Amino acid sequence: MASHIVGYPRMGPKRELKFALESFWDGKSSAEDLEKVAVDLRSSIWKQMSAAGIKYIPSNTFSYYDQVLDTTAMLGAVPPRYNWTGGEIGHSTYFSMARGNASVPAMEMTKWFDTNYHFIVPELGPDVNFSYASHKAVNEYKEAKELGVDTVPVLVGPVTYLLLSKPAKGVEKTFPLLSLLEKILPIYKEVIAELKAAGASWIQFDEPTLVLDLESHQLEAFTKAYAELESSLSGLNVIVETYFADVPVAAYKILTSLSAVTGFGFDLVRGTKTLDLIRSEFPSGKYLFAGIVDGRNIWANDLDSSLITLQSLEGVVGKDKLVVSTSSSLLHTAVDLINETKLDKEIKSWLAFAAQKVVEVNALAKALSGDKDEEFFSANAAAQASRKSSPRVNNEAVQKAAAALKGSDHRRATEVSARLDAQQKKLNLPILPTTTIGSFPQTIELRRVRREYKAKKISEEEYIKSIKEEINKVVKLQEELDIDVLVHGEPERNDMVEYFGEQLSGFAFTANGWVQSYGSRCVKPPIIYGDVSRPNPMTVFWSTAAQSMTKRPMKGMLTGPVTILNWSFVRNDQPRFETCYQIALAIKDEVEDLEKAGITVIQIDEAALREGLPLRKAEHDFYLDWAVHSFRITNSGVEDTTQIHTHMCYSNFNDIIHSIINMDADVITIENSRSDEKLLSVFREGVKYGAGIGPGVYDIHSPRIPSTEEIADRINKMLAVLETNILWVNPDLKPALENMVSAAKLLRTELASAK
Repeated sequence: MASHIVGYPRMGPKRELKFALESFWDGKSSAEDLEKVAVDLRSSIWKQMSAAGIKYIPSNTFSYYDQVLDTTAMLGAVPPRYNWTGGEIGHSTYFSMARGNASVPAMEMTKWFDTNYHFIVPELGPDVNFSYASHKAVNEYKEAKELGVDTVPVLVGPVTYLLLSKPAKGVEKTFPLLSLLEKILPIYKEVIAELKAAGASWIQFDEPTLVLDLESHQLEAFTKAYAELESSLSGLNVIVETYFADVPVAAYKILTSLSAVTGFGFDLVRGTKTLDLIRSEFPSGKYLFAGIVDGRNIWANDLDSSLITLQSLEGVVGKDKLVVSTSSSLLHTAVDLINETKLDKEIKSWLAFAAQKVVEVNALAKALSGDKDEEFFSANAAAQASRKSSPRVNNEAVQKAAAALKGSDHRRATEVSARLDAQQKKLNLPILPTTTIGSFPQTIELRRVRREYKAKKISEEEYIKSIKEEINKVVKLQEELDIDVLVHGEPERNDMVEYFGEQLSGFAFTANGWVQSYGSRCVKPPIIYGDVSRPNPMTVFWSTAAQSMTKRPMKGMLTGPVTILNWSFVRNDQPRFETCYQIALAIKDEVEDLEKAGITVIQIDEAALREGLPLRKAEHDFYLDWAVHSFRITNSGVEDTTQIHTHMCYSNFNDIIHSIINMDADVITIENSRSDEKLLSVFREGVKYGAGIGPGVYDIHSPRIPSTEEIADRINKMLAVLETNILWVNPDLKPALENMVSAAKLLRTELASAK
């Protein structure tokens, strides 16, 4: 019985690629140094999977930024502003598209489906001259082959690529992106021809958009694309891989009718309804790549249960046509549990990271072939039983409190307009008030202090003194810049979700459980293994210390329950909304303690609210109902004069704007700069928004610093559709902050003169 891995983490077990990328971007190392790290990581990954007995090992899943940007490079679809003149795309052009440069901004970045991973959105139009401009897929296949590993090259499928794209600036928004299929397929054919010539016998096309609610013409594009590629694919075995949700009936029928395709990959963890489709109708003679091992979470697979499912599928597709696989790329999980030497032994027994999931896939494949590792299965069964019965997982008081929430919608009693009036009387802010999103850059010295305190090399007194000194610097800087509502810079926090999780019950933490978010950005998601509560205040000490250093309002900074949930590895033994309500109650306690301590502006970030939105529209309302309710729970008990802010980033919000309004925050800050003011279009279309709003005026993740005039122009665009008295100006980091404040002051003067 064969085994298959959809994709694998690329950062390395100790974030080797992250540090190599940042060294290269900072000019401290060469392209050759960067490539050496990449080659070593790829080699290690391929050899590891080969040694574990995996038959279908992926290549071309390694990336310096993301796989969609890699496809943009392969197709030569470089926007004109990057002045690419043709030929093989190099690091300069590639990273300029991803990060921007001193002259031009980056391309838009957005979430990869409903994950915390991101991709760079292609900008396309009728005038794009596509050309084969990156031979990465072929080069990596050859690289693996030289190591003695025959891999399955993975490409983002042509239809998914176009469906994830957007019309370039200046192109009509209604431009049919799928009309470009006939222009990009010739390049796919060139890649296929080179892979065949190099000796590839299998090729994998990732077409995850098949799990979305697609229209008939979009589904027809799959038929057209693979019919056009069929002659080029002759002699190759072809996998079309889907993941993250059920495949709808219409899409399933289209997919399984593609004659050029040898095997179909389905997510059987998040797409359990697809099992019914497979059992009722599966094409004879085709391979089923059964995604039974979860690629998006860190819980050990229930091997006995999975084996029963796989055995039932054998009778449908045939013993020789069933391949055990991961539900998605393992990119979304941590790399290797072996690096977790300090993790609690019992909790560790419940977990499986990417390296362990590779072993699980192969163990299931061998068991299906009659070569079951009884000892391995027995240990797995014992761990499953331990987790179900552990008193650490269940807290009856927390469960009762969460269950009681269902009787109220937890909405503040006073309308937002009246609350804003009460808050303005107390805060006395100017028009176009300025603030920042939250954290300030963390210095090497600050990281050293936190590290030494954690290692008990310095005393608590020394630690507090150092953090207070850093807060004071940040406060003074903001006062010098004349920012209206200050933040303390969060010097005590390495990661906002990790910081809160460490102080909540029901959470566990890893030392090296890093997961890539975008580029070199890695996060270390907490593990929610049990019921959640807040034993003690979490931020009150630092917020009140910061407020004592200034007469200006100081924001209390919290992470919202939905974001904590969506940015964690969440327990899979109860519905997600139940866990979210538990977190909301814990944050509610913190909000009310901050208010009692005299903090009058409290920001509860929900940066990840939209990324948890289910991929199918039929499931949207249920998710948004409990997610928005969870946010309202956190601040339902505060006074009208306490101003509640929230922040969201890197998402398309227009389709959920009414849910955002329903959150009932006093001020909301939404990323706007990378998305070409897409957010503003919803207000142009007549949506009335009465609360305060701060659409971001520049991208803090780009090295490019916008001028005062450019920021002022962005603010003017906002003023064309938003009332002056509700608009806020923000985001982060000097010297762009200086230009931001200058732009706000310039427009205040102009607005005053116009009266």
